[in-house]
Amino acid sequence: MTAAEPIRVDLRSWLGEQLTPELRRRMDDRDRGRSAAALREWNASLFDAGWAAPSWPRHLGGRDADLAEQLACHEEMAAASAPGPFNAIGVANIAPAIMTYGTDRQRERFLRPMLRGDEIWSQGMSEPEAGSDLSSLRCRAVLEGDHFVVSGQKTWNSNGDLADWCQLYVRTDPTAPQRQGITCLLVDMRSPGIEVRPIRTMAGDHGFAEVFFDEARVPRTAMLGELNQGWSVATRTLSNERAGVAVLYLRLRRKYERLVESATTPDPWGRRVADLAVHRQALAARYTDVRLVELLAKRTLEAMMAGRPPGPEGSVVKIAWSSAEQALSATAEILGLASIEEPWACDLLASRSLTIAGGTTEVNRNIVGERVLGLPREPTST
Repeated sequence: MTAAEPIRVDLRSWLGEQLTPELRRRMDDRDRGRSAAALREWNASLFDAGWAAPSWPRHLGGRDADLAEQLACHEEMAAASAPGPFNAIGVANIAPAIMTYGTDRQRERFLRPMLRGDEIWSQGMSEPEAGSDLSSLRCRAVLEGDHFVVSGQKTWNSNGDLADWCQLYVRTDPTAPQRQGITCLLVDMRSPGIEVRPIRTMAGDHGFAEVFFDEARVPRTAMLGELNQGWSVATRTLSNERAGVAVLYLRLRRKYERLVESATTPDPWGRRVADLAVHRQALAARYTDVRLVELLAKRTLEAMMAGRPPGPEGSVVKIAWSSAEQALSATAEILGLASIEEPWACDLLASRSLTIAGGTTEVNRNIVGERVLGLPREPTST
């Protein structure tokens, strides 16, 4: 028995009891309001049992799980097709920043409600003129006494239509070099002067929003880190969920297995999609993609377990994963009319966003080119 086996067995048993067919149906509801309510309920159950973020300290609702135990938990969650915390942006991206840069009061105030899903968070980075290039953001904040006065716009704000709070990056010194004039604020989205406009994607959901700030007043105590040092908060955050890279290949593998199952299930006349050689060739190509992502991710995990800090291999995994996800979703066309029904139709439409989501392909290629291949750095403004 490996050291991680006890936590694996405990989680598997808990999931078998808690993840009922009725709860799955409610979480899969196409109505965003109803599914969000069910997912928040599930989030609370995960937290109360200590499974929402096993790597977190126990006093914050975690289990102090080491990397091997985190990986075991991710594998069990994927095997059960169990959703993680609904507050994914908050738990994976924002919480580590608060742990690292937050005051004692901020950590006490925000972390437990965030992990339990009692308060949903979004991340205010992208703007119409500043997508991948965060350093060119224009949303400004002027310090007046004990408050920042914020004006500007953010877009592609994940969960913006549901968020209670936003980790907002603003320009506080327009005269400083671009990366030195940014500050991070923890903003109550219910504050006066904030308007949220949901964005309907081509997949039909409203998971993103535009957010407009019209002289919204944010207390100075909401500043995360130092004034004009928001670039460090954005780029140097230490994540507790380092085994999260495993989620990429685990979910991809489950989707591939679902496609193979559909392709090998006989129709009423006994015919199978996989009986055609061209379809088997397509499935074999996708299997290769999935295995490639898995091997790349495991190499990254092994490096972490050996104590080596994360490097540019994360960008390699991201490029391979997004390309494999898009190819797999497109390959579902071998199913014929079934490929334009749920869940494959939504998978295909949603997969197009993966070129941008989680780090754009162009930026990740630049990282690989400069830090792995040794190519000249791309010119940057200062």
